[in-house]
Amino acid sequence: MKLTNAFLQLIRWPNLVFILLTQWLFRTCILQHTVTGFPNSGLLIANPFNFAGLMLASVCIAAAGYIINDYFDLNIDRVNKPDKNVIDRTIKRRWAIMWHLLLSGIGIAVSLYIGWRTRSLLLPAGNTVCVLLLWVYSTTFKKKILTGNVIISLLTAWVVLVLCADDWYRLPGGLTEQRGIPIGKILRLAFLYGGFAFIISLIREVVKDMEDMEGDARYGCRTMPIAWGIPVSKVFTAVWLVVLMAIVLIVQFYILRFGWWLSAVYALVFIEAPLVWILYRLYAAKVTADYHRLSMVVKVVMLTGILSMLFFLLYH
Repeated sequence: MKLTNAFLQLIRWPNLVFILLTQWLFRTCILQHTVTGFPNSGLLIANPFNFAGLMLASVCIAAAGYIINDYFDLNIDRVNKPDKNVIDRTIKRRWAIMWHLLLSGIGIAVSLYIGWRTRSLLLPAGNTVCVLLLWVYSTTFKKKILTGNVIISLLTAWVVLVLCADDWYRLPGGLTEQRGIPIGKILRLAFLYGGFAFIISLIREVVKDMEDMEGDARYGCRTMPIAWGIPVSKVFTAVWLVVLMAIVLIVQFYILRFGWWLSAVYALVFIEAPLVWILYRLYAAKVTADYHRLSMVVKVVMLTGILSMLFFLLYH
């Protein structure tokens, strides 16, 4: 039981559930209610088997990424998270690397199979790039100013964008309805939620860097707070917070034209208000506990943002 709990902690099981929830909500709330005759639409994820395979690949690749990150961050985590580190305490390093290779292999293999079934090259190519980026991120880019933050944010956005992998092949015909599929609307919504995921993830990554400064500095990392200082990092984070708040407001004003009042109230209470609180508390944050609290609230906003997809069911 202890080994099982350690493994679940190693692969960050709550984050994997979040990935599954995000992809399921986008398929159920947006695609199924946007595409007429969804099961026969020809979309990559219209087939339940394809969609299950895509989710399995996403979860395996993400889990492998968490493992390899902890594998290379062993010394840093002994400083920053001494009570949460399980490698070399419960799970040996050689088993960690074997699990990484196994899960990465499953993710790529499933992607190749689904790509073969659907004659789509973007899914296996994109997921293979994700595996490589996660490895290089853990070994090199995590220690660089902003590079690692941007990579993780892009990979977070890919969780949504991968669901539309098949649609890119229809782009030469324009963002119009093709075979009864409103490609333009689907891609706009994918980029909307993918963009939200990118920005909120970038904010959280920089906040986490401020939280983990002690261990990162001790082992030679050059993250933004270490290289440029806490004040600059706060300004950078604040700018992106303001950008995100502005985007959410603009979207709400747009959808009010269609009478989505409940959605607008939800966004103001559960997305905008927490973002304002984060911006306010960011200025006053000084110690590790402050940044940890901010990071957790940012994660909550990620969840409330994704849950807003449910309004497509209500107003369809």
